[in-house]
Amino acid sequence: MIKRHQNLQGWMRILGDSVLAMLAFIAAYLFRFELGILPITRGYPPFEQYLAVLPIVGVLAPLAFQINGLYRANRSRTDVDDFFGVFIGSIIAVVLGVLSTLYIQTYYLPEELKQRGAFEISQLAWVIFLIFNTIFSYSARKLVREIIERRWRAGIGLKRVLIAGAGELGRRVTDKALLHRELGQQVIGFVDDKAKASHLGYRGLPLLGNLKETEDILQREDIDILYLTLPPEDQMKMLSLIEIANRECIEIKVVPNLLQFMVLKAGLEDMGGIPIIRVNEVPLHGFNSALKRFVDISLSTVALGILAAPMTLIAIFVKRSSPGPALYKQERMGLDGRSFTVYKFRSMTENAEKKTGPMWSRENDPRRTKLGILLRRFHFDEFPQLWNVLRGDMSLVGPRPERPYFVEQFKLRIPHYMLRHKVKSGITGWAQVNGWRGNTSVEKRIEFDLYYIENWSIGLDFKILWLTIARGIFHIHAF
Repeated sequence: MIKRHQNLQGWMRILGDSVLAMLAFIAAYLFRFELGILPITRGYPPFEQYLAVLPIVGVLAPLAFQINGLYRANRSRTDVDDFFGVFIGSIIAVVLGVLSTLYIQTYYLPEELKQRGAFEISQLAWVIFLIFNTIFSYSARKLVREIIERRWRAGIGLKRVLIAGAGELGRRVTDKALLHRELGQQVIGFVDDKAKASHLGYRGLPLLGNLKETEDILQREDIDILYLTLPPEDQMKMLSLIEIANRECIEIKVVPNLLQFMVLKAGLEDMGGIPIIRVNEVPLHGFNSALKRFVDISLSTVALGILAAPMTLIAIFVKRSSPGPALYKQERMGLDGRSFTVYKFRSMTENAEKKTGPMWSRENDPRRTKLGILLRRFHFDEFPQLWNVLRGDMSLVGPRPERPYFVEQFKLRIPHYMLRHKVKSGITGWAQVNGWRGNTSVEKRIEFDLYYIENWSIGLDFKILWLTIARGIFHIHAF
């Protein structure tokens, strides 16, 4: 039922985004050519010319939103997340629209239609479409969210849920059910033979009885869905509950006990009819990986071009300010635990760790040069890492790469530490823009890194890049 419910919601979102995109395209034409607000410099195109492009826009807008991850299961997205997601998705839609119309013009249109300007869309009209589509789609999402939350608060259309198993796994399922209110589920309580008194008030939900009383509870509480979160040793009891629920025509959801060991998302695949659970699946593979790499190459190339002159001056200043090379090379660990050489402008004295061995930088670190203090304060020392991005060693956004010396210590002490190496390391990341960089809690950094890996989208990457610019200069741990 959840799968059907989510599929229906997904198709409704896709259809809605398609309709809104076409309306935004029509609004862009009217605003550009009919209202007289903007001067018309290159002629007045007939509406039919734009009408021919309308189906393309209706297809490309949902495709762009899919690329940007907007149709994934809702994970407590905030209004800010929705805005950035829709805005970046609309930019992708414009890029795809421009490329598609140019391709059709070049290879498929007869010469007569080319001369008439068929499929020729004003650049300003595309910009106006971007603005309107962002406003329309974001407003629609905000309205739908408000309607769903009001319905939920009013108790309308909710599926009543009973959870068999009040242990840690049952609690996790309860947390998710309460978090994902868009599924329309209301947890009524628990049944469990081993529950302690401490379970009676978890999230305000009661222990309704033991497992033998489940049949009576299902009928009395008018339950629609039964979640089974029992431990492996209770397998026979689980089979009995499945039989009871089947007799009552109640939907059954078995939650594998393996869930408690899953840190990232899990996926299900089929191997000759045998269901296989993929543990700790990441969204960054296939097309998503290629898209992220395209963005990395494009932005790093542009950034290196813009920063070529400033980087040359910095290199000269570093070389003259203290003995030693301008660039500092260091081994770091990246994707799949493979080592690579990271490049930075030298901000410390030459051979700074000769006496101390590997150690983190700290506040008022005496190893820093005078110029190095300024470089580290404003992160100018990290500019050469753009070359690492262009080479493919790193990404613009991702968990910060750590030195193998520290990785060997952390992976034994901190649970799930090595999962951060399932994606490429980044110049900046979700942990960094939220304040967890430098000499701060490694555990909190892992928490934010894993959130980024699980919830990756191209929109989240752009959000992090924007926050890096907005917050990075003023970071208190930049020493």
